[in-house]
Amino acid sequence: MFGARFLLIIGLGIVHLASIYLFTSGFLLTRLALSDINTCSGQSCTLTATHKRAVLIIIDSLRFDFVSPHPPDPPSPYHHAILTLPSELTASQPDRSFLFNAYADPPTTTLQRIKGITTGSLPTFVDLGNNFGASSIAEDSIINQLSLRGKKVCAFVAFMGDDTWMSVFPDALHPNMTFPFDSFNVEDLHTVDNGVTEHIFPLLEDDTKPFDFLVAHFLGVDHVGHRVGPDHPSMQHKLQQMDTVLRNVVDKLDTETLLVVLGDHGMDAFGDHGGDGVPETSTALWIYSKGRPIATKTRNIPSALLEYVTFPGEVVPHRRAAQIDLVPTLALLLGLPIPFNNLGQVIPELFWRDPEGTELHSALQINAAQIRSYLEAYHSSGAGSDLDDVWGDLQNAWNATSLDLGDDDKRLAALSTFNRAALNACRSIWAQFNPVLMGMGLALLAMSLAAAFAIYFGVASSGDGWSTWLIKCLRRCAVMIAVGPVLGYAFHATLQLHEATLWECILFASVMLACVSVVVQSPFPPTRESFSAISLPLILHTAIFFSNSFTFWEDHVIPFLSLTSLVPFVVKGVNAHMAGHRHRILSFAAIFAISTRIMALSTVCREEQQPYCNVTFYATSSLPSPPPLALILAVPAACTLPFVLKRFMRITQSHRAMAPPYLHLILTPVLLGGAFFWMLEWLTSSNVQPGWSDLYGKLKFWVARLSLGWAFVPGLVLLWLSPICIDVNVLEEPRRVTVIGYANAFGASYILFWSWIFGVVYLTTQLAGQIVLFLAVVALLSYLEMVDAIRDAEVLENTIKQSPANFAEVVPIALLALQVFYATGHQSTIPSIQWKSAFVLSSTVIYPFSPMTVTINFFGPTFVVAMSAALLSAWKRSPVVDPSDEHKGKDVQVQGDALLAGLAMMIYYECLLLGAAGGAAILRRHLMVWKIFAPRYMAAAAEMLVVDLAILLSAVVLSRIKSVLSRHPVFGWT
Repeated sequence: MFGARFLLIIGLGIVHLASIYLFTSGFLLTRLALSDINTCSGQSCTLTATHKRAVLIIIDSLRFDFVSPHPPDPPSPYHHAILTLPSELTASQPDRSFLFNAYADPPTTTLQRIKGITTGSLPTFVDLGNNFGASSIAEDSIINQLSLRGKKVCAFVAFMGDDTWMSVFPDALHPNMTFPFDSFNVEDLHTVDNGVTEHIFPLLEDDTKPFDFLVAHFLGVDHVGHRVGPDHPSMQHKLQQMDTVLRNVVDKLDTETLLVVLGDHGMDAFGDHGGDGVPETSTALWIYSKGRPIATKTRNIPSALLEYVTFPGEVVPHRRAAQIDLVPTLALLLGLPIPFNNLGQVIPELFWRDPEGTELHSALQINAAQIRSYLEAYHSSGAGSDLDDVWGDLQNAWNATSLDLGDDDKRLAALSTFNRAALNACRSIWAQFNPVLMGMGLALLAMSLAAAFAIYFGVASSGDGWSTWLIKCLRRCAVMIAVGPVLGYAFHATLQLHEATLWECILFASVMLACVSVVVQSPFPPTRESFSAISLPLILHTAIFFSNSFTFWEDHVIPFLSLTSLVPFVVKGVNAHMAGHRHRILSFAAIFAISTRIMALSTVCREEQQPYCNVTFYATSSLPSPPPLALILAVPAACTLPFVLKRFMRITQSHRAMAPPYLHLILTPVLLGGAFFWMLEWLTSSNVQPGWSDLYGKLKFWVARLSLGWAFVPGLVLLWLSPICIDVNVLEEPRRVTVIGYANAFGASYILFWSWIFGVVYLTTQLAGQIVLFLAVVALLSYLEMVDAIRDAEVLENTIKQSPANFAEVVPIALLALQVFYATGHQSTIPSIQWKSAFVLSSTVIYPFSPMTVTINFFGPTFVVAMSAALLSAWKRSPVVDPSDEHKGKDVQVQGDALLAGLAMMIYYECLLLGAAGGAAILRRHLMVWKIFAPRYMAAAAEMLVVDLAILLSAVVLSRIKSVLSRHPVFGWT
């Protein structure tokens, strides 16, 4: 019987994986990286070098306004600490110093930006997943061109700083001039910067200048942003340090060395990055020549070649360039061929050296020829069909560069137009979609949803025979899966699909046939009454993903839907005949409503929600530290939570046996450890007691490690061996056995397992989120008591014979899971990932623990609440004492109802996934597709898989509890 449930949940999970795989393959495409190398030489491929060598200084997360000569309006208390040197030299040496607002293509993560500023190519949306594990760059790059300039590989490229460079260029850096530092230790604000400073100046001071290219990647600004935000006093000190470093570098430069200073990306108001917000994509680019002038301003550069933007908070527009424009510019200034895959355009100001613009024309012509070669190679590659729709326009733009326009400015504009047309075309084709695969994924999602509904109603209608019906259903599915490859092969061969591989057709056919067999052959097809059981909040929730406004305001929509889903239960409470039932239903409904409304006060804000959203999860909108109230309530909440669990268990006297030692000796220390860790983290980063910061920093990791170890070793072992929450009193005269806690033997045991997982999630959650989790437990337990009171009222009033789980009962819990996700400081956006949680156990990234703690922090709230759906079947459900009892099938009923609750939870999230995928597919040409709809689809897909795992684990836990209870001497279970 457990095997059938287990196979069903795994089977549905596989169906969901197949649907997600097919749709994602058509929706989130990756760019084909060509391995061609630009081996061209001579005047047709490069210009005479203006400098012998270059120094590339990257100040990680350097935002444009940190170097802007124009102060923000209104001024920030710390933004006066900008990098002043670039502004000074730009004003005093306009022919040698150039400052740009450089646009960094999203995703704005370090790995993707390093690829961009060395190859000139564009990232894709799904490249973000590589940021935790950088892979080497296979494309042509400026580093590669340096190695090919008639010199020995690895001989003359020096490097110091972010060790990501060692992963992307493992064989291109000189071993004796390479000094990498850990890039993910955000706890340490100074070691990397001090190490770079220690090694850069000896090389600059060496008269022999043993390097041709020097890369210095500072990380302090990025780490300050991640830890305390851009407006913290630490940022002021760090920017002043960087300003001092730049002054010393300029002082030690020789006249033959070109200096380039830039940020790989910016940062948002909380110091994070990864998305496409203006503060994240707007970084600074400063180019300085101490020797010969780079440009001679004899007349104005044609306006068609220049772009200006106004940074938020400023009133003066500033010159803007794409960050990838650095690649062709730097290559030509050093006398190198432009890397083969480059899509950037030379920066006109740096080649404006004569009245006629001859030098600039030559640079643009070389640049356009290189881009043309790349486009032709891409068009002839396996992914060349991507360019078919725009190839005619690109051909026309290229032909226009060869026309005799009779005007220097027009010739320059024609070349620039082709370069930018190529860039825009490639940006669009790498957002191209495969409608066949998307359609297959959507069709499979829709059919799997219908199959899930058919199984749900089939199990609900089968009574105690649900397991037999389920086994027959699974057998039919197995037969259809076996037939699937034949149909998939025929489908692929007949239609001659180029958009889908044979494997994808077989996968689609096999899974589709299995789903169709469930729907068609089910003896319990959906009826009008069946569809009436579908909750109105579910329909509304699914529909919001077809609107960009409702999608990014989802965190505000969910509390409304949650209270709406409570209305039918409140009506039942008002109409209850007995005053006791009425009081219980309405009281617990009120507690649930109040708890969820308080949770809704905890918010983080998406960029699209401004200016109508106020951040309350953090202390301020630009200071990512806990609010004062969270600091005050953290320890009381951790101490009180086990007593709350015990108080609700006391209602059925199931707070005995295993419950007290586990709640007070295991759970309480784990929760307190979580609270103390984040309080120590706040003390470390807030400089409240600067002299104690190092001690706090070391102590917090030991607190987290001990807490997690205490949960896993004694806690999990204790629960797995003996999860019993009942006492047995034996009276000799007269002989009588009293089982205390019998009425909730299933629920009490399950909630101890559940609270163990809750404790692990609690540890990775920041202080404000811990208060939200506390309220979520109160809301959940109140809801369970409310549902139990309604069932008691219905049984006593003879409205039903038993009290099976129903779909409407699961909806508030499904909504609660999402509300907890949002209220714990998350959004369906990349920047909302709380990277601090990667450093719960260590100050450095440790695999697999750092990615694991980030994942638990992000998806843990959804997982733990989704797993609580099983409590609808287990809460206040008792085992059977006498095997001859006419209700001996009660354990079957409990597990059947648990399966129904799990199916309902999966159905809810599958509806959301279908809505998010459908909205993304229909609105794929929407301006906000990559900003709103794609991230929400990705979140929905991940949530679906998280819920599948939660339901699977709940089935395992319930089976374990049944097994342990069956061996107890009091119960005569077989």
